Amino acid sequence: MNTAVKKRNGPRRLGAMGLAVCTLWGVAVTAGSDTVISAVSALRREISVPLSALQWELGDLGPEDGLSPAAVMTIAESPLLLSARETVAKLLSTETPDKPQEPVQQTPVEETPLDTTPLPTENIPDNGVPAKTLVPTGNEGYTVSGKVYITNSTEHALTIQDLTAPFDAGLTDEEPQILIIHTHGSEAYTPAPGVEVTYSGNHRTTDTRYNVVAVGDVMAQTFGELGISVLHDRTLYDYPSYSGSYDRSLKAIESYLTQYPSIHFILDVHRDAIEDTDGNEYKVISPVEGAGNAAQVTIVVGSDGSGLPHPNWMENLKLAVALQQDITQLYPTMLRPILLRNSRYNQQATTGSLLLEIGAAGNSPEEAALSGKLFAREMGEFLEAKSK
Repeated sequence: MNTAVKKRNGPRRLGAMGLAVCTLWGVAVTAGSDTVISAVSALRREISVPLSALQWELGDLGPEDGLSPAAVMTIAESPLLLSARETVAKLLSTETPDKPQEPVQQTPVEETPLDTTPLPTENIPDNGVPAKTLVPTGNEGYTVSGKVYITNSTEHALTIQDLTAPFDAGLTDEEPQILIIHTHGSEAYTPAPGVEVTYSGNHRTTDTRYNVVAVGDVMAQTFGELGISVLHDRTLYDYPSYSGSYDRSLKAIESYLTQYPSIHFILDVHRDAIEDTDGNEYKVISPVEGAGNAAQVTIVVGSDGSGLPHPNWMENLKLAVALQQDITQLYPTMLRPILLRNSRYNQQATTGSLLLEIGAAGNSPEEAALSGKLFAREMGEFLEAKSK
């Protein structure tokens, strides 16, 4: 055989060997599976860690419901999986049900009950978006600690003892203490009709009067009025490119921590996007007597569920629980259930890191600003009381 033929056959042989390895691996993993669901379950257990790490940390790089190249190549070698590729894709894109060893009043997230009754329209500024207040109507679907409800999407078991233990982060005499940042700074709200806003995308704008940066301004001012030193990074890390936002904001966070090691608390301020089952947008409201209508707030806490290092994630969760328990005493409906997620959201940076969803795209800038003010004031006063 001459050299040219060998060169042509070389890649073919390597490809054949790779295909054979994938075939043997796929057959071995799905051996003993007599249904598509059981086969997919076996396959998913083997590929979940690397795929999850990519999907959770770089999930905006590809279709949300698509199969990865590794998954496509594998099911192609299994007749059982290949015959039901659509089912395989659907099963692989579905979150693994929670399997805590010692659940605390917890059932699968899909069964979470919420009261979504529309609010009366009186006394609510009309920006053209229907309003609702989302509150739990029972304990099913949640981990419950006092008046705090947690939606747990991880496989970590949560106990009352862990959730109510003292948290690590606290105020000191050093400055600054708090960093406010916006990984998705262009996330916008809906102003009253007639207000001209230049949008950079779907419910996104670089005009900081109408996006989450404005909420950060209010929060920074409120912390400052309490005597707590704050840095507010007004950079739009999601513009002009949304992809890679968390990588860019993490570099900024690390730079701030190097320059200001006194920073103990990092608040990444976002806003949610909420629709009903028919795809109709609505805003989430908490009426506050004497103050107006505040946008409801969701605290999002990351974990090590993606397989990436985050050893102190529980410290952030304990902080979130303590804050929510305190704020709920004064504003019973302002905070929606805490979300515990597999992604880290850059919260591995400190033990006082939280992601805040201040309202939704349908909320007005004024409603979001009121929530930012109330949340910052209560958080500041709570931390100051704890530091005495």
